[in-house]
Amino acid sequence: MTVNRRHLLDTSSVGLFARLGDAKSWRDRAAPPWRLPMAGPVTVIENQWIPLADGERLAAQLWLPRAGSAQHPAPVVLEYIPYRKRDQYRAYDQYWGQQLAQHGIGYARVDLRGSGDSSGLLLDEYLPQEQADAVEAIAWLAAQPWSNGAVGMRGVSWGGFNTLQVAALAPPALKAIMPMCASDMRYTDDAHYVGGCLGLTNLKWASSFTLAMAAPPDPRVTGEAWEAEWLRRLEAVPAIAATWLGHQRNDDYWMQGSVAADYAAIKCPVYLVGGLVDAYTDAIPRLLARLKGPRKALIGPWRHGYPSPATPGPAIDWVTEEVRWWDHWLNGVDTGVMAEPMLRAFMPEKTAAETRGEPLPGRWIAEARWPAADVRTRSLHLRPDELTWGAGADETLRYKSGRIVGLAKPEWVPFATSELPGEQFADDALSLCFHSEPLDGRFELLGNPVAALRLAADQPVASVAVRLSEVTEDGQSWLISYGVLNLTHRGGHASPAPLEPGRAYDVEVPLSFVAHRPRRGARLRLAICDGLWPLVWPAPAPANLELHLKGCRLDLPVRAAPPTEPPMLLAGRPASPPDGGPQIILARAADGLLRWTSTWPESRTEVRGVGTVITGLGPNADLSIREGDPESCVWRVTQSSRYQRGDWDCALESRIELRATQNDFVVTETLVARQAGAVVFERTRENTVARDLM
Repeated sequence: MTVNRRHLLDTSSVGLFARLGDAKSWRDRAAPPWRLPMAGPVTVIENQWIPLADGERLAAQLWLPRAGSAQHPAPVVLEYIPYRKRDQYRAYDQYWGQQLAQHGIGYARVDLRGSGDSSGLLLDEYLPQEQADAVEAIAWLAAQPWSNGAVGMRGVSWGGFNTLQVAALAPPALKAIMPMCASDMRYTDDAHYVGGCLGLTNLKWASSFTLAMAAPPDPRVTGEAWEAEWLRRLEAVPAIAATWLGHQRNDDYWMQGSVAADYAAIKCPVYLVGGLVDAYTDAIPRLLARLKGPRKALIGPWRHGYPSPATPGPAIDWVTEEVRWWDHWLNGVDTGVMAEPMLRAFMPEKTAAETRGEPLPGRWIAEARWPAADVRTRSLHLRPDELTWGAGADETLRYKSGRIVGLAKPEWVPFATSELPGEQFADDALSLCFHSEPLDGRFELLGNPVAALRLAADQPVASVAVRLSEVTEDGQSWLISYGVLNLTHRGGHASPAPLEPGRAYDVEVPLSFVAHRPRRGARLRLAICDGLWPLVWPAPAPANLELHLKGCRLDLPVRAAPPTEPPMLLAGRPASPPDGGPQIILARAADGLLRWTSTWPESRTEVRGVGTVITGLGPNADLSIREGDPESCVWRVTQSSRYQRGDWDCALESRIELRATQNDFVVTETLVARQAGAVVFERTRENTVARDLM
């Protein structure tokens, strides 16, 4: 099954919110007079070329409301991604195009330069050329006779990233945006590095992106030149894993496309959307706090993808809410969408891992603004085995490195039920753990916890991992937030510095965004160790830690829940059913080697209306390490895709392997392309990249 961090888990649909007032009056406020426009006719243009100034052209599919005529001009929303509008993402595009256009909002789905049927080359993510092309596409869309001149931009993951990036360029016709599951900081909050440590997702995404860069155009769209264009793409595919590995600190490479460098550049209205099971949600509170224009956000209980149907539920009527947003900002209709809470979030009472993808118990909450007035930082201090609201102990605890901790949290972005964090008991048993007193059931968290630690290591390069779990009365431990920090990045990710062995440092470890209400009688558990494998690559050598408890605390974002919350209508399509995802197998050899494999079942899709059959495998991971021996670590990722229709039969395979010594990474990348079973391209590249305090 071809799945990657940009995979949209399902298509779909958030309900009408009540108007914003103070907590006591929300319930009594009248709903906005706006109603979802009646569905009307839609004209679909299968392929529309958008010319670019340098002679290249972008392939677009258009859905136009009311036959898209000059007599009935309409706004248009752009979604701009490298995932093949013609076939791979056709079902998603058709759904969203129809849903938006039938209610009066045009929809343009455009393949990036060098992807799908667009000409040119795709050579990396979020390049300035990509953003410049989007500015040209927006101007073209605004100038069409069927357009009222107002353009919006939406997208999930990659499409959410470039939505923010293009908004920062302020093209005149771009009037509002809706980034979903995206981030403002590429280094800290994308698929490459986790807390300054190399992430497994970096290799998986490199494999998936290689196939995206190398995939062929469709002959029925591009004509006889398709084969020459395909071979041109194959020759140009870079060794992308090595490219990303060549930037191990937050340098100019990652700052390109990170809108956090200048939040003020984004002036148009912004609707941020994310899910609690997704790793990109940390960006939402930052953007809400730092953007100055009209803005709001929705954080649901979902994974990486559209809000509904989604897993886990509850699902919501997203089509209504999205049309309301665009009608307000692109048609000038006062829909009431901005007279509401700045932030809506789901407050679950269990974790997604516990329900195994079924809907979560909990409720929708609202905050008038962010930072929220009713969220206060409360600090728990550390004593041996204890988290206390009182003073910490003047004691030092020692953690012996070399153990493999993290098997219950292997994935940065869980795409399937089997990839969710498991029960944490086994990892907790190999960590330093601290526990709160039983909670009274009225305690809820909303925001990013922070672990402030005073610690020392006996190696110049070391990391620390912090997990925050809810321990139920029956002793089960369920992860609610976590953070990892490469300790050489203690002063920032742009300028790492080696540790002085034995010296104690004060560091802060940010934990992931959490919305959670622990159950009555449950306790919080803070677990500390030296890393999480295979989530991140291990330090060059085992590094024992000393934890000075007097200088440690856990800062929690504690929310004082109002007596009433504004209602939220949840009618809509049901959530997607839970899926099993990849088969994960853990095996220990007699020589102590631990092997962790993740294997997706083969996917097969026949694209309706096109006739293409797409099959795929992966990304499949085969990872191994021997306890206490970081140099034994090997990561291998493989992935394949195939496009078949009549005598058009193109297959791709990507293989990436990563090894390391104490001083270097060695990454081997292989790309194979076949046409009708015969190899037409094959290349293997091995690159040695120096470890930069990593």
